[in-house]
Amino acid sequence: MLKKIFYVAFFVLVFSIQFAEAARPLKPINLAGDLFGAPYRIRVPENWNGTLLVYAHGYRDRADHPGEVDNRAADLAPSAALEPVLLAQGYALAGSAYRNNGWAVEEGIDDLRNLTLFFYFRVGSPQNTILWGFSMGTVISFASMERYGSLYDGALCGCAVGAGSPQSWDSAGDLALAYAQLFGMPATWGTPGNVRNDLDFETEVQPKLVSEVSNSANYPKFEFIRLVIGTPGRGITPPAPPNFYPGWVFTDMFFATEARAELERRARGPIVQNLNRNYNLTAEEKAYLVALGVPAAVVDGWLATLNGQRNIFAPYYSRFYLKRNAEYTGRIENPVLTLHTLYDPLVTVSQEREYLETVAAANRTNFLYQTYTNGNGHCNFTGEQLVASVTAINNWVRTRTKPTAANFPTALGFLPDSFVPPPMNQP
Repeated sequence: MLKKIFYVAFFVLVFSIQFAEAARPLKPINLAGDLFGAPYRIRVPENWNGTLLVYAHGYRDRADHPGEVDNRAADLAPSAALEPVLLAQGYALAGSAYRNNGWAVEEGIDDLRNLTLFFYFRVGSPQNTILWGFSMGTVISFASMERYGSLYDGALCGCAVGAGSPQSWDSAGDLALAYAQLFGMPATWGTPGNVRNDLDFETEVQPKLVSEVSNSANYPKFEFIRLVIGTPGRGITPPAPPNFYPGWVFTDMFFATEARAELERRARGPIVQNLNRNYNLTAEEKAYLVALGVPAAVVDGWLATLNGQRNIFAPYYSRFYLKRNAEYTGRIENPVLTLHTLYDPLVTVSQEREYLETVAAANRTNFLYQTYTNGNGHCNFTGEQLVASVTAINNWVRTRTKPTAANFPTALGFLPDSFVPPPMNQP
């Protein structure tokens, strides 16, 4: 509490100097502007229930190639349709576009902290402040809960990058390595461990992928790649879920190429490693590939080649940037609720298991509750599931009573609380 008072007092002083002419508006409130280079929006209903929801949006492509335009919208929720629903329930909403697009974890942590404290100055003190982040926004949220636990009273993290940035991006390196082995990576793209820093997915990578997925003979190769990198999760497949292919190829390869190039520019060097990897398949996965027409000897050969290339190493300085933005300690001080679809092609549900292990190692599991849906797709939650989750984290923060399975009914598409996500292929 003392740290929270210090944060608020210090930043109110800063904002008083920056916005000396501003007076607190009457509710309902609808504010928009620019806060230290980050576009923001704030909405407060007349019947404010005392809770502030601070939204951490996911990854946005940076306009770093001809014809691209940055999305600089300061969204307040995962979908515009949720805004009036939450406002009607009495929640105040705040959101930031961050100072930059791309892997803006460093900026997002600072910008949401600034926005939260600005809310104190312009609107008033919330009874409770809850972060809710999705995809890359969960990296911002998890890290913020560790660094500014005195400012945020709780967090809801959907489709969460629970393994942290280093392990997650190493998986993207695994994808690039496996793809290069089976389909070849043009020298103009760079290498599996170090892509060209201005690589463009739409004009360079996507046309090659379109040609390859259009050939049905390549399906078994892509299935090998999917299984060896663990998408959507070992034990959930081997057959791909409905409507999974070829969409996962384009989504995941974008992050393994152009998005990684943007991050490498930030880090000023390569960021992925595979020195301690063990590329393998289960007996069931091998049998599945054999049934698709790939001889067992060929599968074993592909694995042997991958394991013979465990020599990708990132320099200390660029790897440190990745760890700082962000690797978790698990030392959370307030409630964190995570929500994940079963079939996530990009951030696999197995990442939740990694986060649980991190929090358990810090002896903080009393602050963590994890729930899952039967959804197919990255962050593919229904409005009802999101509202139920917001209600659950808000009640937990207010009452200090941890949610139970009753808060997440199977009738809304939640999985029974007996579900346990599988481990990642490379823990």
